[in-house]
Amino acid sequence: MRSRSTLLEDWNKVLSSCNKPAYLAIAEAIELEIQRGVLKLDDRLPPIRELAKGLNLDYTTVARAYQEAQHRGLITSKAGVGSYVRIRNLNQLEAEPTLIEMTMNMAPEPQEPELLARMRHGARHVTEQGNFHRLTRYQDFGGTEDDQQAAAVWLNGVSPHHKGRTVLVTPGIQATLAGLMNGLVGAGNTLCAEAITYPGVKAMAGLLGMRTLGIPGDAQGILPDALEAHCRINKVRALYLNPTIQNPTTRTISEPRRRELVEVARRFGLKIIEDDPYSKLMRNPPTSLASLAPELTYYVNGLSKTCSAGLRIAFLVCPTELESKRIASSLRATQIMASPMCSALATQWILDGTAQMCLDSIRHMSQRRQMIAKRILGDFKIESNPEGFHLWLNLPSMWNQSAFCGRLLNRGIAIASADMFCLEGATPNAVRLSLGGNLSDERLEHTLRIVAETLNSHPSSSAQNTNEFTARGH
Repeated sequence: MRSRSTLLEDWNKVLSSCNKPAYLAIAEAIELEIQRGVLKLDDRLPPIRELAKGLNLDYTTVARAYQEAQHRGLITSKAGVGSYVRIRNLNQLEAEPTLIEMTMNMAPEPQEPELLARMRHGARHVTEQGNFHRLTRYQDFGGTEDDQQAAAVWLNGVSPHHKGRTVLVTPGIQATLAGLMNGLVGAGNTLCAEAITYPGVKAMAGLLGMRTLGIPGDAQGILPDALEAHCRINKVRALYLNPTIQNPTTRTISEPRRRELVEVARRFGLKIIEDDPYSKLMRNPPTSLASLAPELTYYVNGLSKTCSAGLRIAFLVCPTELESKRIASSLRATQIMASPMCSALATQWILDGTAQMCLDSIRHMSQRRQMIAKRILGDFKIESNPEGFHLWLNLPSMWNQSAFCGRLLNRGIAIASADMFCLEGATPNAVRLSLGGNLSDERLEHTLRIVAETLNSHPSSSAQNTNEFTARGH
């Protein structure tokens, strides 16, 4: 950022050459400086009184200018704190959110100009090549042959290779998991999962009318003996696992533990749903359950965590060709098909290398952000994977998760509490923090410092109204 004296000089020139009211001229000067990269995200603007004096204007005019700039989404202002730039530049005019949203586990968004240009080129290429109408028509469920071949390329190294329609291209992991749970378990029957697990499983099971059993675990994954005990007592239809960089605990089931779980599943004829969106973040992921027990495992991977959250495309590998056709028929009844436009874009990005570049960028940003988190939160009990983009924070005894989440929400930060993820047993006193999304590293660091400051404070030390933030309409 330029010195304040230089800024004042520039803005005086704008005022002298502009026929608009002074407050509008100042707001436009701020916007122009942001577009030129002179003002950057989180740069602090001069205080209103100082700027009014430097521009020879009254306080009200400058206050109105800052209000106008805030209305345009250019800055954020708070009494006693000051005014700060809240957007990056012309290429990304999306405002930094007033509420820092860390409850959704989204990947960091790639920002490299070359990569963004490739992504845009791929999107243009998809719509401009060949028969455009083909992308706007109904298609058979499971994707075209080209889509399935691209899926096999993407899954290489994390799932056993299957030919033909055994690899189904589907409209996102969430919808695919719901379809599998319905097809493999069904209403009134029982699904096993980790006691602390992805919350979508709990929500989907409830909607589908099925019972869920949470299996306890340790740092290596769920306990095979506990799984076997449940299978002996209950008629369990399937086991759901998110085995690699698990959401929310970040734990990865060790390979020996995977082999033990596979043996239990074989003894009881238990189907395995392997939800594996994070394994490609790891340079050396463990052997998938689908590779250890291909006859039992329904393997689901996708692009939302490793390429683009809005690209709702997933890949499903079924045990056999016949089972692939049966599941495709079941999924077709509720999902019709994956969007041909999204499928074509996913195929384009996989085959031209853009998807791999996205993955490399996300992995690199995740590693950098984990280092930031470790530097700021290293004195606390956190669990993380250096290549993942979330962490599990075990709270000090003086805090309970509800009070801690409420205190942070008061300060404009939304996080996920452990009770969202628990199926069985005592709820751990912990929270999950997502380090991804569209936050800059600087904004993330600022946010994590607030988290650390809150951890070091006492629950009763705040005199703030717990409804202060939500009362402002957030």
